[in-house]
Amino acid sequence: MTLTGPQAGQASEHPAAAPSRRRVPPGPPPWAAPSLFKKLATDRIALMSLAATYGDAARLSIGPKTLYFFNHPDHAKHVLADNSGNYHKGVGLVQARRAIGDGLLTSEGALWRKQRKMIQPVFQNKRISQQAGVIAKEAANLVDRLRSHAGGEPVDVVQEMTSLSLGVLGRTLLDADLGAFSNIGHSFEAVQDQAMFELVTLSKVPLWAPLPKQIRFRRARKELQRIVDHLVADRMSRTGEDGDNVMSRLIGSTQAEADPRVGRQRMRDELVTLLLAGHETTASTLSWTFYLIDQHPEVRERLHAEAAEVLGDRLPVYEDLHRLKYTAMVVEEVMRLYPPVWMLPREAQKDDEVGGYHVPAGSDVLISPYTLHRHPAFWDAPDRFDPERFDPAKPSTRPRYAYIPFGAGPRFCVGNHLGMMEATFVIAMVARDLRLAKLPGHKVVAEPMLSLRVRGGLPMTVHSA
Repeated sequence: MTLTGPQAGQASEHPAAAPSRRRVPPGPPPWAAPSLFKKLATDRIALMSLAATYGDAARLSIGPKTLYFFNHPDHAKHVLADNSGNYHKGVGLVQARRAIGDGLLTSEGALWRKQRKMIQPVFQNKRISQQAGVIAKEAANLVDRLRSHAGGEPVDVVQEMTSLSLGVLGRTLLDADLGAFSNIGHSFEAVQDQAMFELVTLSKVPLWAPLPKQIRFRRARKELQRIVDHLVADRMSRTGEDGDNVMSRLIGSTQAEADPRVGRQRMRDELVTLLLAGHETTASTLSWTFYLIDQHPEVRERLHAEAAEVLGDRLPVYEDLHRLKYTAMVVEEVMRLYPPVWMLPREAQKDDEVGGYHVPAGSDVLISPYTLHRHPAFWDAPDRFDPERFDPAKPSTRPRYAYIPFGAGPRFCVGNHLGMMEATFVIAMVARDLRLAKLPGHKVVAEPMLSLRVRGGLPMTVHSA
């Protein structure tokens, strides 16, 4: 697959070509729309892979939607960074707004800038480093829970990683114990299901429709609102406590709204988004990690050796991050093969040109880290699990935007440092003490929801390392 036309990173310097010269990306014929719609509904990864077969640019017509798929680092750079102002959140996330509201994940313009400015300081490296002890203790609790199952019945690793991530999120960002809310994980599953349903139906089905999925979502939304209201009330009852966390900042920001009802709704939207995005991506990455290292014993053994050497029998501290080099390499390779954010949808606000192809205003544009991370022009044996790709001692000639697990440009994931520290500590501590083995016969399938998670859970047996 090769880039055709001018470099996408330079496209914004030139006006769009005259109508007679505008180039249209190749793609499936119009009569393929029914099969494309089926893939959109049931196998979105296959849809992205199909698009990639047409080269670095493809045009997919699905009913009333025309999707422009771009799969080159220069394309990603142009859409996500160089000309990001022309591209708002697109198909999928626009429809997800009905499910999760106007939080940082879905908002645009002045509201998004206000939200980002409010939350950004909490994620500064200095403050994140102060949370290392909290993360280490949560990871130690996870190891203890897993160890209690050693030699016994299998555990669902996805469920365990979800519980861990929610625990870390609550302790580090909200100063709250999310473990007190037993239904929170199931509620988020219902929200994700609804968000994908909104994508497939283009939000044409009323939320009040008595479909089982919709009923489950409405119940989940009420439960999440109840949880958020409880968290806010609990935090406000502790006004004498000193703390600069997301909850405190959010309360201060939303109380400044002229209309109290608007403030309460924005607070709910922000917290639901934070809770969903904050735990789901890390839980997915950790789940895929334990699956992959079980498939590659040599990687697991090297992880165990590094953790034993660096940590001994103690908990990790922030300074250990740069010592756990191989562990970090494993995390990066996992996110290459199974990026938690598998698709970055955008909508063009004005006519543009990407990779030499005309993109009309209003078009849905897709950048998929999943396919970009497997582009054979930039990755040798792209489907092979090989952490050595990320050895910092080996110089890389790959373009910067060939690897974007946390997105890129102004909307680069604000929680990337916290997520990397959590994943590194957890993997090191589990690999040091335990060995997780996939249940024989269980088929592991990727499920592209708001994040790329393992479909139906991941049953694994627990053994001593």
